[in-house]
Parts: sequence; structure tokens; C-alpha cells
Amino acid sequence: MSPSPTAAPEHPLRAFVRGHAENRPGVYRMYGPGDELLYVGKSIRIRTRLLSYFRAEPGEKAFELVRESTRIQWDHIPDEFGALVREMRLIQQHRPRYNVQHKRKRSYGFVKITREPAPRVVPASTVIEDGATYYGPFPRVGQVSRTIRDLAHVLGIRDCPGATPMYFADQLDIFGADRAPLCIRAELASCPAPCAGAIDAAGYMERVREAARFLEGRSRLPLHLLQEEMTTAAARLDFEYAAAVRDRLERLRRLQQELTAFRGEVESLRFVYRAEGHGGRDRLHLIRGGRIRASFDDPRSTREWRAAARTSEAVFGAVEPGPAGLSAHEAAEILLVARWFRLNPEEIRRTTAPERWRTEAVVGDELPVRGAAASASRGKLATPSAPVAQGRSVPA
Repeated sequence: MSPSPTAAPEHPLRAFVRGHAENRPGVYRMYGPGDELLYVGKSIRIRTRLLSYFRAEPGEKAFELVRESTRIQWDHIPDEFGALVREMRLIQQHRPRYNVQHKRKRSYGFVKITREPAPRVVPASTVIEDGATYYGPFPRVGQVSRTIRDLAHVLGIRDCPGATPMYFADQLDIFGADRAPLCIRAELASCPAPCAGAIDAAGYMERVREAARFLEGRSRLPLHLLQEEMTTAAARLDFEYAAAVRDRLERLRRLQQELTAFRGEVESLRFVYRAEGHGGRDRLHLIRGGRIRASFDDPRSTREWRAAARTSEAVFGAVEPGPAGLSAHEAAEILLVARWFRLNPEEIRRTTAPERWRTEAVVGDELPVRGAAASASRGKLATPSAPVAQGRSVPA
């Protein structure tokens, strides 16, 4: 008689998940040898999602991920929206190699002012933590690339590779060398040649700051310069060149208009969002300018409501700086928040204008209105925010 077949031993990580994970919303992290973070994911049912990895077939990404993983950690998050935000922040911070959702190229673009000794103004199809400043998003990367080249030329900002050595005029005494420009733009007077000591660092940085002011809607100098150039070309009867300048002028004007429209849409993402939480305890997210400024459990006591009201006043009452570019994590978070409400339009009914929400806070010893009446009032107040989720500047 042949011996009875022996069952394959259970994967130790699977046994760990079965014994400890719960079917609640959360974010999980899978680590490999050397404690390398391989993958970050989120689910509204952590236990079920993690156990599904151990049923993957050879050749599937999940199978390879389990094969490389040496440990799994997870955090239970009170609500799905909070888990989504937490997942995005971890991916942006650590860039795990198995994650692709927040790495792949999108169908929108940004304008990026690099952080270099001689910064460049360049198009970008994604945002990363590199110290740069980002403006956007824009729906078509190709058009952004051409327009940004126009901006660089009119303001005299370099567009050579980032690794090009820079030698400002105030450095030549140190290096003691005469250097020739490395591209034809210097000869055409559309670049001040910071690579050859033709401009000092302060003069070049003023050009970069002017580009930032234009992108923030605080300057129209590039438009005025192109208008003058077009008028001059027409006066000397060079109509073909005047038409080319006119096209550049219109591209830059549209770019600034799109940025102004996007800033308006972002600013309208300003409300208190009551996300449905696990186990009947809702979670409040204070969203201003498209970013989550504070999060806490739905208050249940007078003391909790008073503390929540103070937090709301600090978040929504603080003076915000004027128009500016976005850091990588700010840009990513704004896009995620806008996309959440566009894909989940019913969630708009769970938002409340900050001023109205604070009137629901504790007055004397009474708790605010709860239940259907409060939900109805929230639905009415959320209506002005609804178009944000449908704005054309928000990517799919």
C-alpha cells in the first residue's frame, strides 16, 4: 500500500495573516530581504485581500510578491477614504518597486521648476519628491511641453540637460577660465548662458522667479514681451514671424488661464467630510485647498465636539499664503481627493461647509443635530462643491 500523501505546509505568512488580520479597512505593507518595502496596498477588508495573495498562480505578480516577501504589516484605518490617502502617502514616500498605480505616466502633465543651481522650467508627467515645485495639472502633456519651451525662451531660462555644468559670472574669479556657450540659444539671445559665465546667479534666479510669478498668476510679463515682439515684427512687415509669435502668445495665455481655473477648483475643495467609518463610527476629514488638514473620529461627547470645533477654526480660519506651486506630496494629494469625489459623487452629500459645520458644534451643554436632519442639511450645503468633481482639470 502506498503511503498517504502529505499536505504541503502552510506558508508562515499566510498563517500569520489568518491568525491576526481582521476584515476592516486598512493599509498593508509587504517587505522583502533586507527589510526592503516591496509593496503598499489598501483594502476595505484587509484579511480577505491578504489571503488572496496566497492563492496566486506562478507567473502572476501576486505570486512573485509572496515569494519575495519575508514579513507583512498592516494598519487598520477607520474608513476607506483614509486608507486610500494613507496608501498614496506611503507610495509617494517610499516608491516600492512592486507598486505601479502611483508611478505610471498619467494622461496629464505638470510644469516643474527644478531645484538646481540654475533651475529649469520643464514639463513633467508625474510628481516625485525631488525638492522641485510643481504647477498644474494639465490634461495634455504634449501641449505643456511646447508651451513651457516658449516660456523658457521668452524669459531667458535654460533648457539644456540638468547635468550641464553651470559657471555664473560671479564664479569666474574662482575658476579663472573663459568658457564658450554650450548651445546656440546664447547666440540667438534667448538664453543668458549661465553655462559660460554670461550672467550672475542673482540675475538668473530673478528670471526663474519671474517664471514662478507668471505660473502663479501674479505676472503677465512674458505676455507683454511677446506682444511687443509681435508688434515689432509686424511693423517691419515680417508677418510670418509675427504670426509665429502670436501663436506663442496664445499658448502662454491659455496656460495661465488653465492654471487660474485649476486654482479655483482646488480652492473650492474646502469642506468637512464625514466619511463612513468601520463599526458605525464615522471619521471626519477637514479638507482645505484639496488637502486633508486634519482627521479625527466623529465627536460623540460635548467635550469632543468642542475640541473638534477648535481644530476646525484653526484649519479653516488660518490665513493661507497666496498662489504658489505645489510640492510633490501636495500635488498628489489634491489629485487623489478630487478624483475620489468625482468617482464617488454620492460622497459629496456627506460634506458640509466649514462655517455651517461649526454651527452644529456644541452650544452650551447640547450636542449638535444628528441623524436624518443633519444629513439633509449636509447634502444641501455640499451642492456648490459638486462641480469640482467634474472639473476638466481633474484627471481621470
